Amino acid sequence: MPPILYSRTRALLREVSFRSALLWLGSVVVSLWLLAVLLLLAARWIDPPTTAVQIERRVQAWMRHKPYQKRSEFVPLSQISPELQHAVISAEDARFYQHHGFDWHAIQIDAETDMEGGRVRGASTLTQQLVKNLFFGTSRSILRKGAETTLVPVAELVLGKRRILELYLNVVEWGPGIYGAESACHTWYGIPASKIGREQSARLAAILPSPLKRKPGRMDRYSGIILERMRQAGW
Repeated sequence: MPPILYSRTRALLREVSFRSALLWLGSVVVSLWLLAVLLLLAARWIDPPTTAVQIERRVQAWMRHKPYQKRSEFVPLSQISPELQHAVISAEDARFYQHHGFDWHAIQIDAETDMEGGRVRGASTLTQQLVKNLFFGTSRSILRKGAETTLVPVAELVLGKRRILELYLNVVEWGPGIYGAESACHTWYGIPASKIGREQSARLAAILPSPLKRKPGRMDRYSGIILERMRQAGW
């Protein structure tokens, strides 16, 4: 084979291989996204047995040769005190019932604060946190954020606000190996989620931003802020 023809053939094969790799990668991404959509649809009726965060914590404990005990009990939203529901919403997503998955008002405030060099509070909604908790764990990357962004509207559409809140309160991390409101209330206060009081609810909500480091008993200042937000919201 002449050298010129040989070079052109190799270049053509490389181009074909590159296109094939892109097509394969694209099909894998689409397949994983569709699987996540199907799981969200199933979550409308079926309580998820585990989440990406729970799997991540178990793997971390195994890699560090540390003991790990998962405490989790799924309960209906009707068995979670309204005080705890309101405290979590006030702490994590005050406009939960007004937005459709993204709180653009909070995002704008965070962007302006960041530009001014201030401390950014964070604008992730309960829906965003639920999607991240179920599928992506605690990792941070542009790809993860992009995938999360496409799944949030799906979650809002197929689940609805009540189910989103129910799922969130039952899977969110509330301490080392502690997942969900029922386990959190039993672990920290020795009572079921249906009996948790107003101040206790505010203290539990206060540890959500950093559940592996914070403890409800130390959240005097932030729990007070949450209680004030609840009062302003009419709760």
